[in-house]
Amino acid sequence: METFTLTILISIFMFSFATSITPGPNNIMLLSSGLTFGYKRTLPHILGVVFGFPLMTIFVGLGLGEFFKAYPSAFTVLKVIGIAYLLFLAWKIANSNPEFKKNDEASNPMKFLPIVLFQWMNPKNWIKIITAMSVYVTSVEHASIQILIITFIFFSTILISANSWAIGGVVLKKLIKSPKGIKRFNVIMAILLVLSLVPSVI
Repeated sequence: METFTLTILISIFMFSFATSITPGPNNIMLLSSGLTFGYKRTLPHILGVVFGFPLMTIFVGLGLGEFFKAYPSAFTVLKVIGIAYLLFLAWKIANSNPEFKKNDEASNPMKFLPIVLFQWMNPKNWIKIITAMSVYVTSVEHASIQILIITFIFFSTILISANSWAIGGVVLKKLIKSPKGIKRFNVIMAILLVLSLVPSVI
């Protein structure tokens, strides 16, 4: 028995691609990192997004979402931590420096594990996962398989979008050559990152 028809699979892919490629905290940070540090040094950041979000999808889809429904205060705590961390990331972006300085926090790109953990604090991720689970998981009998299929589709589209935004930053670096220009651009990205918090706090 089919768990998804081809039409539904295409629909899931379109939903996932549209929500992955559009601006959000992950993509804003990847664009800035690609511009500031180049693709190679941004790769751990890319991998953190590419593997972190699907991992979150599996955990939420297979039951952790129910935990937060039962204990909403736990979700509130996670939300507050997420907002605080996003503000820290905005500061880091605004003060980032393309010149490597070992002891300067803002002059180093994000590492793999912090980005994996950040996926749980990203408001856009929760909206995407909850929407996908409520719309596309239609069978109790095949729920686990459907969740895994959705997760794989998420993985494939995020792989495309994360690399696209990081490479976009690398391309911008060729256009914005002066350190002052990069600094101004990163300040704008930091402001956009803070503005991305608005839907989660109103």
